[in-house]
Amino acid sequence: MSPRNLTPDQSDHISPMVWKISSVVLLGPLMTNLDSTAVNVSLSSLSTELHAPLSQIQWVTSGYLLALALMLPLSGWLVNRVGTKRVYILCFSLFTIASLLCGLATSAGVLIAFRILQGMVGGLIAPMAQMMIARIAGPHMARVMGFAAVPVLIGPVFGPVLAGAILQHANWRWIFFINLPIGLLATALTIYVLPKDDDQVQPQTFDLAGFLLLSPSLVLLLHSLDSLSSNSAAKFFSIAELMIAITLVLLFVWHGKRWGGAALIDINLFRRRAFSTAAIIQFLSNAMLLGGQLLVPLYLLLVLHQSPSSTGLLLVPAGLGSLLYPIMGYLMERFGARLVAVWGAGLALLGTLPFVLFKDSNLPVALLCASLFVRGVGLGAVNIPSFTVAYSAIPQSMIPAATTSLNIVQRVGGPVATTLLAIYLHHSMQIHVADPPKAFIATFWLLCIIHIAGIVAVVRLPNREQQHPTTNSRKI
Repeated sequence: MSPRNLTPDQSDHISPMVWKISSVVLLGPLMTNLDSTAVNVSLSSLSTELHAPLSQIQWVTSGYLLALALMLPLSGWLVNRVGTKRVYILCFSLFTIASLLCGLATSAGVLIAFRILQGMVGGLIAPMAQMMIARIAGPHMARVMGFAAVPVLIGPVFGPVLAGAILQHANWRWIFFINLPIGLLATALTIYVLPKDDDQVQPQTFDLAGFLLLSPSLVLLLHSLDSLSSNSAAKFFSIAELMIAITLVLLFVWHGKRWGGAALIDINLFRRRAFSTAAIIQFLSNAMLLGGQLLVPLYLLLVLHQSPSSTGLLLVPAGLGSLLYPIMGYLMERFGARLVAVWGAGLALLGTLPFVLFKDSNLPVALLCASLFVRGVGLGAVNIPSFTVAYSAIPQSMIPAATTSLNIVQRVGGPVATTLLAIYLHHSMQIHVADPPKAFIATFWLLCIIHIAGIVAVVRLPNREQQHPTTNSRKI
């Protein structure tokens, strides 16, 4: 494979090899997203089939997410030390093997153990995909990143449908066995299609101290926030766990400043205004997304008194709005990153305002659906520009570290927002016991404040992402 085929030129034409590599790379996020969403809606069935209480079986999901957080900081170091292609092949292979083991599990404890293994590998797949795309997209980063969002959108749409069909017509084990043909195909294509990247492997000492500070802090942070948002009785332990997590993060920042580029994550990345702004936007965009995913279904069920099936249908417009992600790249190339992101943040806020402006449960269904659609479009128009600006602001040698940093910041934003909103909603419900709509209106105002913070952040983006002079000088 000639390197010339991998370097996009400066025209509007994107090399077919870029699309070919991107299609293979994105099989990984597609597989993990389908798997996660299918398992999430299958917990009650798994509880029945494995004769385990729901409090235990929920660790099939929680264990996966915590294992993912544990491994996420390793992605940048592994790429530099081993190479992107080798790590991706290893991830595909181990995820497929872990899926087989999950399907063969004979008890809830065994299933949870294999799901933790699956999460450890799955936590590396999404960052690997982003790294590869960032390396090959060149000046067409926005368009290719828009295409890269498709697996993230397909998972939540088809995952529950797939799980429902399997649970109705086959054994629960096929929720995991369905990954086997995808994993085998993806592994084979990765071996034969992805170019070698041995020239980019760099001997790098492993930052053990940084890993022992950062990875446990992420696990403790996510676990404590989950406990706080679920109104767990053990509030004291959750708060203590949160304080320990924050302390470890601060210690890692101090450690990272001392070690510089040798640290697990290069803290100096955040001294670049464009990159730090993009990271803040990633945090806030995930906060807006998951905050809405928490509040809107509860609003439909408890305020509008919709049935669970009707609630699912009413949420479809939000997914349809998100399907416009792929066109964001074309809009960015024509109008610039800042303009698209500002309009997107404004649309996302506009789609949230009806939930606070209509009182006494009189929000029309037509307006509800239109608002969710507009909100979905707006969030997509915020996410893609910030990713694109972040990568265009750094040299290619820093892409692994940048991807790790962006993924960590993004994944923390959602739990922080859902915890804050859940605690505030619980407090408001206690105040407005006789009038639940008022409690939701107050909480949606808090979500709107998060949206306003997002608008303030996107205004700081450069209008035209400026490609770093060394970004396109190397290939995968």
